Amino acid sequence: MTRARSQQICCQDTPYYHCISRVVRRAFLCGFDESSQKNYEHRRQWVIDRLAEIDAVFCIDVCAYAIMSNHYHLVLYINKENVDHLTDREVIERWRKLYSGPDVIKRYLAGETLSKEHHQLIAEIVEVWRNRLQDISWFMRALNEFIARKANVEDQCTGHFWEGRFKSQALLDEHALLTCMAYVELNPIRAKMADTPEASDFTSIKQRINEHYPSANPTNHRNTEQADNVLTLKSFLQQGEELTTQIPYHYIEYLELVDWSGRSLREDKRGAIECHLPSILTRLQIDPEQWRKAMQPKAAHQFSRAVGCRDSLRDYAKKLSIKWIKGIHISSKLFPT
Repeated sequence: MTRARSQQICCQDTPYYHCISRVVRRAFLCGFDESSQKNYEHRRQWVIDRLAEIDAVFCIDVCAYAIMSNHYHLVLYINKENVDHLTDREVIERWRKLYSGPDVIKRYLAGETLSKEHHQLIAEIVEVWRNRLQDISWFMRALNEFIARKANVEDQCTGHFWEGRFKSQALLDEHALLTCMAYVELNPIRAKMADTPEASDFTSIKQRINEHYPSANPTNHRNTEQADNVLTLKSFLQQGEELTTQIPYHYIEYLELVDWSGRSLREDKRGAIECHLPSILTRLQIDPEQWRKAMQPKAAHQFSRAVGCRDSLRDYAKKLSIKWIKGIHISSKLFPT
């Protein structure tokens, strides 16, 4: 049964969420459509550019993404600390980068003398906007509406472009976050669109590799120095750094894990899969064989509205006042502890 978004997304449960949007019927978001013989590849960059634009406005960080032909994945982090430190004027300035707002806000910014009632109204508007800046539903709305309108203009049609509302999964612990991020990064490899992570266009793993090792891939699909907006990805924990709001893994370990997982998916490729087990799996006590299964295409259907260890899922189910939640069985195998 469909649940209200407020029950699915709650900062008190977890700040990390996996979001998916899919286009209607057999429509193409990007790539080459065999049925119509049209190439929509350029639309992938639309998504990246719009993500960069709204990421600079919302207090929501992008941890991982993969832009596929008829859908896209995002792993998002609600940065509550960031939004709480914004002044009222900063909230207004951010929100007006995307939406104009009522006339009283424009008068306030112009320095006009306003009544006490006007200032009270402005305070109420700012509070609404502050909440929206940390609202994933508004983040996804700002992304999907823009892409839908632009695609409909190009296709010279009207109507729905996206398949209903976006799907979301709560990532309840660091095990779930790691699993979901790696699953998202490996989408092009599972779809046989790429052989390696560094060749997976329009994914966060390729962007991170290009940023850390620019000489390793001279054929980058776009020169970020020439881009109007560059998407800033959420940073990983650095060696010797105290964990605050960073992704709770070291980048090199994560890169090694994604590469190892990618080879597991493409066993015909170079390297022995078992020659070097990533240490992060050992440290988190994740079963390697179950990890491989979790990276397969059908694995996403084994979880529903949340991903996490068995105890995390049970606690989450209690908060939702439900007796059972999909994914507990596979979770007990994947994360034995």
